[in-house]
Amino acid sequence: MNADVAYAHLDSPIGPVWIATTNVGLCLVKLGDEQPDEFLAWLTRHQQAESPREEPDRLAPALTQLREYFSRLRRAFDLPLDLRGTPFQRQVWDEIARIPYGTTTTYGEIARRIHRPRAARAVGGANGANPLPIIIPCHRVIGADGSLIGYGGGLERKAALLRLEDALLI
Repeated sequence: MNADVAYAHLDSPIGPVWIATTNVGLCLVKLGDEQPDEFLAWLTRHQQAESPREEPDRLAPALTQLREYFSRLRRAFDLPLDLRGTPFQRQVWDEIARIPYGTTTTYGEIARRIHRPRAARAVGGANGANPLPIIIPCHRVIGADGSLIGYGGGLERKAALLRLEDALLI
């Protein structure tokens, strides 16, 4: 089955942000200098999107909410999501989504919250597989020693997002 996928991009203070949606909801956020061809290839592989179309109007709510976030006018997102992952990944992402704006927590703490106290590394893997950074705020997860580690968009972007939120580093 081929998914009906639309995409758009946004120029943000941390660089280009590429987003995509299915008929179910937002399915992908990519940060950084990735070129459109790489983004579209990911959609084809992971969403079975035969021919994604650039449709900013279809993504207007997501684009608006991201602009509000980058302008410090939004602290949480209210968008339908098409989130695909393993049961463990989904459990981790659900817990990450609960991290309040402006705060951080550790991989180990997420593992404890999902009742898998020895799974901090696995939590890191699930965090790295998060297809919706910013929306599911994986940038708020840091190392046990307070260091900024493991962010697919790059550590500079992770630091910039935490500064944007005036995050309280633990």
